[in-house]
Amino acid sequence: MVSELIFVGLGLSGADGMSVKALKALKECDKIYAEFYTSFLIGTDVSELEEVIGKKIKVLHRMQVEEGEDIINDARTMKVGFVTAGDTMAATTHVDLMIQAKEEGIPTTLFNGVSIFSACPTALGLQPYKFGRTVTLPFIDNGYQPKSPYDNILENKQRGLHTMVLLDIHADEMRYMTGKEAIEWLLTGEEKWGEGLIQEDTLICVASKIGSPDQKLTAGYAKDLLEMDLGEPLFTIVIPGNLHFMEAYSLVYFAGAPESIIEDE
Repeated sequence: MVSELIFVGLGLSGADGMSVKALKALKECDKIYAEFYTSFLIGTDVSELEEVIGKKIKVLHRMQVEEGEDIINDARTMKVGFVTAGDTMAATTHVDLMIQAKEEGIPTTLFNGVSIFSACPTALGLQPYKFGRTVTLPFIDNGYQPKSPYDNILENKQRGLHTMVLLDIHADEMRYMTGKEAIEWLLTGEEKWGEGLIQEDTLICVASKIGSPDQKLTAGYAKDLLEMDLGEPLFTIVIPGNLHFMEAYSLVYFAGAPESIIEDE
């Protein structure tokens, strides 16, 4: 009896973004599950993945992963694959699934994929070790705007650290917050709390479809960015802290930031 649960990060874009080792392992699976709520895979769909792997894929909603038992039950007697976009273990839901497998004595194997946490900083030419705590911006529902994202970005900035800002997803509508909505969120927060996070000379980086052929990088000042074409979802925002001169050059050359930021360094 074969018993194994294989976790595969598919990377950020396309059915060919996974490693060769991961593809080989999935081809040997008896059953494959997928979860794309945490992040979707740009530039492909499940049918294309199925064609590349040569297996049917059962797509689960997040709650089915968090509360369901199908994956663990199947992995007791089969070789089961579990695939997600990005790097699977970046989400606590998936870490919990691996813990459940360990508690059941089910062998596990992890194939890492390219993650937004590494791809976004390097695409912009920013030094990954200079990033502080990652922040998520939620949609402003029923007029409620929590202050904690504002505070966490401000704390990073005061320490000279960059902040990667992930944008909310409305699961029911599968609606993804846009780059402009994120900038408006920050400007609204500044109007409310006025602690100096977003000023006229505050640089913001907007990354669209990182890792895909349609990747678009834009850096500028908030009000200018609202008038620009920033690309299409998925978006990630970066609020830079103190820039090394090489980081400043990178943002100018890679993302079209104002050349004045080089003179400021």
